[in-house]
Amino acid sequence: MNGPLIVQSDKTLLLEVDHPAAEAARRDIAPFAELERAPEHIHTYRVTPLGLWNARAAGHDAEQVVHALITHSRYPVPQALLVDVADTMARYGRLTLDKDPEHGLVLRTTDRAVLAEVLRHKKIKPLVGALIDPDTVSVHASERGHVKQELLKLGWPAEDLAGYVDGEAHPIALDPDSGGGWALRPYQQQAVDGFWDGGSGVVVLPCGAGKTLVGAGAMARSSTTTLILVTNTVSARQWREELLRRTSLTEDEIGEYSGARKEIRPVTIATYQVLTTRRKGTYPHLDLLDARDWGLVVYDEVHLLPAPIFRMTADLQARRRLGLTATLVREDGRESDVFSLIGPKRYDAPWKDIEAQGWIAPADCVEVRVTMPESMRMAYAVAEPDERYRFAASAPAKDAVVHQLVERHPGEPTLVIGQYLDQLELLADRLDAPLITGATTVPQRQELFRQFREGEIDLLVVSKVANFSIDLPEASVAIQVSGTFGSRQEEAQRLGRLLRPKGDGRTAHFYTVVARDTVDADFAAHRQRFLAEQGYAYRIVDADDISTLT
Repeated sequence: MNGPLIVQSDKTLLLEVDHPAAEAARRDIAPFAELERAPEHIHTYRVTPLGLWNARAAGHDAEQVVHALITHSRYPVPQALLVDVADTMARYGRLTLDKDPEHGLVLRTTDRAVLAEVLRHKKIKPLVGALIDPDTVSVHASERGHVKQELLKLGWPAEDLAGYVDGEAHPIALDPDSGGGWALRPYQQQAVDGFWDGGSGVVVLPCGAGKTLVGAGAMARSSTTTLILVTNTVSARQWREELLRRTSLTEDEIGEYSGARKEIRPVTIATYQVLTTRRKGTYPHLDLLDARDWGLVVYDEVHLLPAPIFRMTADLQARRRLGLTATLVREDGRESDVFSLIGPKRYDAPWKDIEAQGWIAPADCVEVRVTMPESMRMAYAVAEPDERYRFAASAPAKDAVVHQLVERHPGEPTLVIGQYLDQLELLADRLDAPLITGATTVPQRQELFRQFREGEIDLLVVSKVANFSIDLPEASVAIQVSGTFGSRQEEAQRLGRLLRPKGDGRTAHFYTVVARDTVDADFAAHRQRFLAEQGYAYRIVDADDISTLT
């Protein structure tokens, strides 16, 4: 690569930054780019139209982006490229969705040629009605979400200014006198304000930085009935406990809609799993959306939204929608659906900035590389391609390393995290530790998590069920033995299990055990990209050198 370049097929800019300048560049570039590669000497950032439009929606302008590119690029940036960046950002807002007192929902433009262009597309035609004037066309109210999706695909993202129905009023207030007195942290208040001023959208905060409190703050600002969608029943009950502790809501006002319970109350917490349960080709529980006149819908871990929830959200455009996540990265590439259906990114706090303020724990990230014996290397070499990752990720050579790492941290609350159940069962047996998997009942999980939080046990072996929305504030060591291939968001979530500040201020330790010279190592490098973008550096050590770690 000879410098910045545009991949014309998707208008993607790859920006190279010299490593010595990487820290300064990260802060300036993060609002509109994601880290592509972070080798020893050069960092490469990926700048996409969606990233530029997210930055534009969050209040950043082309001048800021161009300045960052010129300042931090390893090579002189071609003028034509800078013009292209500015033109891309200028596409956001040239089309707006608005409410007209006479015609209802309309699509307006500041550029008649753009409106004429999009109206010629066959997927747009069924979504709109008559042309009202040269700058305005009516839009079928039920197609508000779908028209935003299609316009984004055409490269003309519409800014949604059509407003929202109020929903059913319900008093909700934060309770600062609970728990010894508290208040929203400055960045949490900024996140609530950014969301409310934008109307709908996504707040990105590190794990442990209090996303639930941002949700509670938005609920208090809305003071309406609220539907909260979460990843699992354990998360639902943690949300319930936090709302009872931090707000004026009572037990009778909060319902759980899960596989175990079907309660619809002014604040209802539902799991994605139950809403996406399919029977005879239909989703019977999606009727929950029509059960009340919701004024606010909160999507916890919004980066995990399943496809049926995207479809249902396309019909929820008249409701305020708040997405909460630690990372907007989706390995299926559906970030554009989050942008068009939930809303653009309204607030994003770099992890290291929150750490520097003392709100999350500092973390030391170490990749420990093990060498498989010659016999296993040969077996790996001749394995079918789709079996190689499991083979390498479950290498028995990792077991002794995990044991050594656990022994390095005696008495410290430690999680051993993996993907493959047979591997985890062997490790749990060897470490004489409880195992939590998808087969563990909710009451059993809650009891083990309680024992871990209260110090009755200090070691848990957990599958990916513990990736999300699990509150284990004292966990200070995590040892990752396998994961969901190259998932960046999973890596972020797993580190996030450790980031709640420790009572004694100690540093968290995040170990990833990797089989060298295999796809396990390749996937590990991909998994680490998001955290590298946030400023976390992985030290790499050989398994034989664990004793030298400081």
